[in-house]
Amino acid sequence: MQKLWIQKSFHKESNKGRLILVPTPIGNLEDMTFRAINELKNADVIAAEDTRQTKKLCNYFEIETKLVSYHEHNKLESGQKLIMQMEEGKVVALVSDAGMPCISDPGEELVRLCIDKEIGVVPLPGANAALTSLVASGLPTDHFYFYGFLSRGKKEKKKELEQLKYRKDTIIFYESPHRLKETVKLMNDIFGNRRISVTRELTKKFEEFVRGTISEFVSYAEEVDARGEYCLIVEGSSEDEPESSLVENWWQNLSVVEHVNYYIDNKQFSSKESIKQVSLDRNVQKREIYQEYHQ
Repeated sequence: MQKLWIQKSFHKESNKGRLILVPTPIGNLEDMTFRAINELKNADVIAAEDTRQTKKLCNYFEIETKLVSYHEHNKLESGQKLIMQMEEGKVVALVSDAGMPCISDPGEELVRLCIDKEIGVVPLPGANAALTSLVASGLPTDHFYFYGFLSRGKKEKKKELEQLKYRKDTIIFYESPHRLKETVKLMNDIFGNRRISVTRELTKKFEEFVRGTISEFVSYAEEVDARGEYCLIVEGSSEDEPESSLVENWWQNLSVVEHVNYYIDNKQFSSKESIKQVSLDRNVQKREIYQEYHQ
């Protein structure tokens, strides 16, 4: 179990560097904060999901900091190199293509490596598609559940939606344009005709909000050419789970760690996928499972 570590972000307590998590605009470049620009200018290196995309941002704001690649396919090798630099005292700024690093984008593993090495991690507030969509949806914001992307396969996607069916919180999904129609049809079949707010092209010239019911959006989606990444804000369930479906859970005698390891050992899931599945099985926030598993 890792010992308690108190990070004081703005007190220099060691010769180590730090990791800065820098949100970038999800569309409109004017959403970049002064602090974010200064952190990128002052960092020793910028670790970017797509260096070509980030280069455009850097050119616009006259940022000349060195760029290196850090993405889903090189995160192990690149992450170790970045850790070595931070242990030598360098400051690394992490950015994704758009929005907040680590939210359906690379970064989670690098943050964990930094914490293991007691390297400070400093997050900056900024653009995020999920919360931007939520607050303008007209749906309850006091409690919400961020799910992100559903599985690509129809069978797996259907199972995930069935596990979310009786969740009372507003649910936030991301979806790509070429899977949008299939996803909302499955939602209509499994969730029923709830309220939904769908956004695309946030902060850009063609920003669009479509608010109504799921069945109305199914009809709408059939007639439009889906473009851009979508954020779906779905009303929570107003129904209680039927008692007939409340069967004994096979995992109830397992600890959280044993439950996660079951999916890793028997289903060949990654730890990230296993934690996500356990959070669904137990109907608790994913971060709670993550924290307990990594203690």
